[in-house]
Amino acid sequence: MDEQVELGELEAAGHHPLGERLRSRRRSLGLTLKEVADAAGLSVGFISQIERGITTPSLSSLVSVARVLEVHVSEFLSQPRLTVPTTRHDQRPHYAVGSNSLVYERLSASFPGNVLRSVIIHEPPGYRSEPIAHEGEEIFYVLEGGITVEVEGEVHILEAGDSIHFPSTDVHSSWNHTGAPSTILHTCTMDVFGDEPGSAAHSVVPAVRKKGGRKTSAENKVKQ
Repeated sequence: MDEQVELGELEAAGHHPLGERLRSRRRSLGLTLKEVADAAGLSVGFISQIERGITTPSLSSLVSVARVLEVHVSEFLSQPRLTVPTTRHDQRPHYAVGSNSLVYERLSASFPGNVLRSVIIHEPPGYRSEPIAHEGEEIFYVLEGGITVEVEGEVHILEAGDSIHFPSTDVHSSWNHTGAPSTILHTCTMDVFGDEPGSAAHSVVPAVRKKGGRKTSAENKVKQ
């Protein structure tokens, strides 16, 4: 991808690294790593790795953590806000949570009552997202390359032209199993842009026991 990332993590503006800011906010609230992980539907190890700067969260994971920390996601990430219905392929800003991570292009607009959030994701080879569960539903449609999506332990290998649609309350993760970058159209109903008023206070659906009491993979990670 030749486009320059124009927006993203706020470190370039003189802010401390993302992990340091997340840790500082967590400690100011008196929360433990496990409390944040449980409420965000993520693993303790993953939250610890974010705070230490070892890994970078996906957009949905960052939003989930920000909600638990009772702050708006814009405290950690600068994202474009769209109020017009049309975007142009050569005019959309590209942004990322951190370097060497996913790069996003926002497609969906913001208007009263809208429920769909859509982005184009540019995913580098070998990238793997963390298992997470949250409110809503989502669709992945592979434009170029290929990805693997795991939903509640069921693995789906998607190539260009393939798609998957599932409830986001199921524990899910994805990774680029190919040796080349992949491009994915992703649509969800989670407010990943933080457009809704009071979005920092929205509830997060944690990864909990479900489907007859079986532990989800995310819950197992938390207990390790």
